[in-house]
Amino acid sequence: MARLLHLESFDMSGAEYGLASPSANDVEEVRLAAYEQGYRAGWDDAITAQNDEITRLRANLGRNLADMTLSHRDARRHVLAAIEPLLQDMVAKVLPTLARQTLGQMILDELRPVAEHLSAAPVLVRTAPDNLAMVSRLLTDASDLPLKVVADDTLGPGQAYLKLAESEMTIDLDRVIASMATAVGAFFQIQKQEDQP
Repeated sequence: MARLLHLESFDMSGAEYGLASPSANDVEEVRLAAYEQGYRAGWDDAITAQNDEITRLRANLGRNLADMTLSHRDARRHVLAAIEPLLQDMVAKVLPTLARQTLGQMILDELRPVAEHLSAAPVLVRTAPDNLAMVSRLLTDASDLPLKVVADDTLGPGQAYLKLAESEMTIDLDRVIASMATAVGAFFQIQKQEDQP
């Protein structure tokens, strides 16, 4: 004979098992708690994502600023490297030529303020032998002062010595040019040291 299999029914309510059925209020509270938990988890994820994005943007900004600093430093280094020989040539070649050409005018500029106080004794102007003709011509053409221009081989092309009755003056453009050359050299030396890592 066949035996029937008896299976337990699951159609029974929770009350049959001794469980209280949840009230509508309880269900609503569970639903709200689940909503709050989901909302909070979503909010936390959004804040984490925002913080990660801010961190990424800050890192990118830092890298870009570092790249710009290096680019600026490289550009500055290239500009200085390009103008260094130009400035050194100007100090070594152009300024001495200008000094030689303007030496006579500088002597006149020194003599004019004291011209009315000069006695009949001539003003003695000593200059480098290479400047003698140029300085003599300029002073003679531009002034009626009693002058005596003589060559002095101890003076450089940018130097002149003036002896008046009671005073003496020295014009030393060579020293000015040498100071400028030293300053230019020191400037570029400092820049090279600053550019070294």
